[in-house]
Amino acid sequence: MNVILGTSASGGIGVGKAFILPETKERKIPKYKISADEAPIDWNRFESACKKTSETISKHLESVQKDSVQGVLLETYQLMLTDPVFMQELHQSFLEKLYNIEYTLNEKAEEYADKLRNSGNDYLAERAQDITDVFGNVLDTLLNYQPFDITEVPDGAVIVARAMKTSDTVILSKRKIAGLALTEGGISSHVAILAKSYGIPAVFALNNITSQVLNGETIVVDGTLGEIITQPDEATLKEANEKIAAEERYLATLKKFRDLPAKTQDGTLFKVYANIGTPEEAQLALEQGADGIGLFRTEFLFMNEIKQQNREGGSFSNSLSEEAQFEAYKQVLELMGDKPVTIRTLDAGGDKLIATNDMPSLTEKNPLMGLRAIRLSLFYPQMFRTQLRALYRASIYGNLKIMIPLITDVSQVETVLGIARGVQLTLKEDNIPFNPDVPIGIMVETAAAAICSDCLAPHSAFFSLGTNDLTQYTLGVDRENPNVAPLYNEYNLAVLRMIELTIQNAKKFNIPVSVCGEMAGTKKSAIILAGMGIRNLSMAPKQIPVIKETLSQFSIEELETLTKRSVF
Repeated sequence: MNVILGTSASGGIGVGKAFILPETKERKIPKYKISADEAPIDWNRFESACKKTSETISKHLESVQKDSVQGVLLETYQLMLTDPVFMQELHQSFLEKLYNIEYTLNEKAEEYADKLRNSGNDYLAERAQDITDVFGNVLDTLLNYQPFDITEVPDGAVIVARAMKTSDTVILSKRKIAGLALTEGGISSHVAILAKSYGIPAVFALNNITSQVLNGETIVVDGTLGEIITQPDEATLKEANEKIAAEERYLATLKKFRDLPAKTQDGTLFKVYANIGTPEEAQLALEQGADGIGLFRTEFLFMNEIKQQNREGGSFSNSLSEEAQFEAYKQVLELMGDKPVTIRTLDAGGDKLIATNDMPSLTEKNPLMGLRAIRLSLFYPQMFRTQLRALYRASIYGNLKIMIPLITDVSQVETVLGIARGVQLTLKEDNIPFNPDVPIGIMVETAAAAICSDCLAPHSAFFSLGTNDLTQYTLGVDRENPNVAPLYNEYNLAVLRMIELTIQNAKKFNIPVSVCGEMAGTKKSAIILAGMGIRNLSMAPKQIPVIKETLSQFSIEELETLTKRSVF
């Protein structure tokens, strides 16, 4: 028996037979000059290869849920294949240099990938792999190269590999994969995201793992501890299988909490809301027992619109129209009925790039510190007014709240409120009904907002703590950078003091405060936040029963005592 340590990429435990993915053969790209007369023939070959690759992706899309993480990823690949800017630059370079299309495509794809790798942002660096992956498939078609067929991986296998291409992750939805054991891969990679989405234990950063495992041998993947065990003895296997069975029983017991209110043993009530990215996810929130929507990330609506426009052959993409936004917001509000729905205005920029004809993206050395969220909306005020008009129009169909992201100064809130009043006046002039009393609150996700929360509170209807960015910005740690990931700590005293100060100032000015970051959806964090005074938590829908069950085990006094002992 041998224990190999790595980095946890997705929690849980799995047992299965090792299936070692064969190393991808180095793709040899020929380079030769062509004549101007041959150029149209070569370009037609390229377009045919793109079409074939797109058809393959479409087949994969048919086997997954459209709005799932994997569905969005595959649609992103489709978008890359029709990106007008990339295609224009590729075509121009091809006609100017007159090298064969395989060489030109590889050169241009690597140029784009290198820009992302050197961006200084770990998330964008991870996206470089997506570019080389999707256009690598096009090159394989052009070169008539037949790579390994990922569908050969059997049910119940533990996939062992140096690295796993993003396009190969389609297997995660088609097979009951027991675990992933990889040498390469970041915690923000699509492979890691999809592993979490499908509940597949995954361990990365396993040094030369393919040389330490025999194909077909039984191995244990412990994604929680970040280790794998090869050639486990009977006692270890028994323990692992008992843990798997216990987890299945636990998930079964959670079903009863879906329809119960979230409360402690002494009857202290909590509101447990859902974070969603699409209107369709609102139904899942209801099924999991959500008290409402605590965070509707509208940027995904914009991303999906751009993909749709590109699929339809548009040469330029425009932002989501007022009517399309109105219909999406109305759908969620009607579905949730009287339950509150907090919709966040566009939180684009940074690691969520949305480049459109009316809102072009800018090249920034440090995008996470640049033109993103409310800064971007105020930079393009017409787009912001359009979103506010759609929100106010939808407000008569439910219990709407509007939330503004990345606020750092009172002047930003005052500007937003001024624009909102202007939007209301135009709606009145147009005789369009709306609710003039929609609460407008802010996200507290920077040290500036937390420290000045007493100044922000008089101008805000509510606070919502975005603990992901609050931790990142307070500690100066990129949580998606594996080199500094151990320094990212939501329980750091500085972060907890920011949260506590925000809670105190919210109480002082008698405005509601909630948490919608990742902290809200974990057991330990929910206990600490409850002990600090938080009564409103918003999380991924699947975590709602987990948090309800956790809170039911304690009295509020016990939660407060636990928090004082473990934190302060």
